[in-house]
Amino acid sequence: MIVFPNSKINLGLHVTEKRPDGFHNIETVFYPVNWCDALEILPHQGQAFEFSSSGFPISGKPETNLIYKAWLLLTQKRDLPAIRVHLHKHIPMGAGLGGGSSDAAWFLTHCNQHFQLNIPELELLQMASSLGSDCAFFIKNEALLATGKGNEFSPIRLALSGYYLLVVYPNVHSNTALAYQGLRPKKPELTLRTILENHPIQDWQALLVNDFESSIFVKHPEIARLKQQLIGMGALYASMSGSGSAVYGLFEKAPDITSIKHFPHCLQNPA
Repeated sequence: MIVFPNSKINLGLHVTEKRPDGFHNIETVFYPVNWCDALEILPHQGQAFEFSSSGFPISGKPETNLIYKAWLLLTQKRDLPAIRVHLHKHIPMGAGLGGGSSDAAWFLTHCNQHFQLNIPELELLQMASSLGSDCAFFIKNEALLATGKGNEFSPIRLALSGYYLLVVYPNVHSNTALAYQGLRPKKPELTLRTILENHPIQDWQALLVNDFESSIFVKHPEIARLKQQLIGMGALYASMSGSGSAVYGLFEKAPDITSIKHFPHCLQNPA
């Protein structure tokens, strides 16, 4: 079977406090985006788990890959046949688009379906959450308000119908741990729910903030310039996604992408 794990953007991101366990509590809205990897999962007669990849190179040893870790979780729950996994990496890494988390979540979901493992959704969510803070979002894969470490979800009213979404990767790898350096957690004056449910998109640029921009833009001013470029192209709202480095803009009409077509990008109408 071949599936196509999608990416996400963050609509606003508040780092609200440091937790006793060393992690941070955040508030953000995850929104699914149709920029996808391709994941093939096949039973075979070889060793229990074989993995290969193409597209963007994947750093680290295979056993550190989230797909491998997801496979280990599944083998603790159910009997699985030997499988061969091939990942074609099209979502850039270090972009704040959640590609690795999505790959692992889709692996869990589709092994569960294909091999009839009968693992309930709540258990899949718990498994995904143990792999990474945003991994569980891709089990749901719909616009959700995320709190806690980014793995506690609630519905949100969000209508992007009729707008165009342009996501651009500036060929910069952003490190999440470094993004937290110099960042001071604080409670926002307005919650994301208040902003997104009660204010039009035309107000978002003044209200909707990604706290990571303050630390990442100092380290990578080219990302800040890209954000301003999207605003100059007519974006009603532009922001960095997650801890970067991808930047996105929301437009009333399809933008002219001539000036950014040399960057990897995705343009879609969310309607």
